[in-house]
Amino acid sequence: MPVKNVPLSKEQLSQIITRYPTPFHIYDEAAIRANARKLLTEFDWAPGFKEYFAVKATPNPYILKILYEEGLGADCSSLAELILAEKSGILGEEIMFSSNNTPAQEYRLARKLGAVINLDDITHIEYLEEHAGLPELISFRYNPGPLRSGGNSIIGNPEESKYGLTRRQLMDAYRIVEAKGVKRCGLHTMIISNELDPNFFIETASMMFDLVVEIYRSLGIRMEMVNFGGGIGIPYRPGEKAVDLSYLSNGIRQVYEEKIVSNGLHPLKLTMESGRMITGPYGYLVSTVLHKKEIYKNYVGLDASMADLMRPGMYGAYHHITVAGKEDLPHDHIYDVTGSLCENNDKFAIDRELPAIEIGDILIIHDTGAHGHAMGFNYNGKLRPAELLLRTDGSVKMIRRAETVEDYFATLDFSGL
Repeated sequence: MPVKNVPLSKEQLSQIITRYPTPFHIYDEAAIRANARKLLTEFDWAPGFKEYFAVKATPNPYILKILYEEGLGADCSSLAELILAEKSGILGEEIMFSSNNTPAQEYRLARKLGAVINLDDITHIEYLEEHAGLPELISFRYNPGPLRSGGNSIIGNPEESKYGLTRRQLMDAYRIVEAKGVKRCGLHTMIISNELDPNFFIETASMMFDLVVEIYRSLGIRMEMVNFGGGIGIPYRPGEKAVDLSYLSNGIRQVYEEKIVSNGLHPLKLTMESGRMITGPYGYLVSTVLHKKEIYKNYVGLDASMADLMRPGMYGAYHHITVAGKEDLPHDHIYDVTGSLCENNDKFAIDRELPAIEIGDILIIHDTGAHGHAMGFNYNGKLRPAELLLRTDGSVKMIRRAETVEDYFATLDFSGL
């Protein structure tokens, strides 16, 4: 039967649960560090290569600090994410601020922190200038529309996506900011999410390098940096293969030499803003079986719900499930694994083959290290769970406590009722 490894045994999990009741998300620090190092090593040929970790994936300062120690920056898209980066010691051009429909106060903080500001629309030039002033370095997000197929239910097809500037707008935007005294320019795109085909990203790099050359020939503006965005997927299903970073790097290097070096535009700083690929496989939602129900189907009811992991209910996404201590037993039972929300899509798995499950069993839901806790919510008054860190020495540290009922009611005033 398909398996995925868990960095903790049933006995270790049971000990952790005595201190930190389920449900909780737990992250493997050693694996996250090793993964970050691998990415940087594969791209050490690229001039000034920088990975800006997508804060939205796992917005916890302990995770951001770990990644910063490994040489990663922060990709932020909101006021809170900028503050998280700042609190984690990430400042200046170690921050890439890519947002859309952006409030003025967020631009002001980005300017104060010295972040690289990546504008989502040509009208934002005037808005930024009015509310925060124009920085020396500005980047623009490119939407290739019908020129680039792809997209999926997570981000949408480029032609139907709300993000970015058209090619024509992009040319006008660089003319405008150059006339306004901007000295340094960057180029960005993000047109796919959770993609496992490395050739897609190589083709995107080729497209972006062509655009860099075109901008230089048409406008005389030399790009300082190109950001390929994120979107590198992870193998959620057993049997799927992770993106071969060596193949990806070699492919991008080849088109870099063909299009950037050959046109005299070397060095060009290359950057990415992956989130899921960095932390996704190294987080786990740990939950306890509360109930079993046998009607038209067999149901297993957990103490976790869609409020703790939205992806299966929102996208129909697959997350592998391990029953702690039963890894080697036959998967000869079929269950829907559910939470307790008053919504029928509150299911972590549908018709999943698993070993026989009993009340009290510990279930580990895999690959929740990105877009797991971050997408949590409070529907039905559910309280968001704790986040734990499995440290490199084997100890466990709570890096976010579980919410309490008092937290949930903190924004309400009952005194006038």
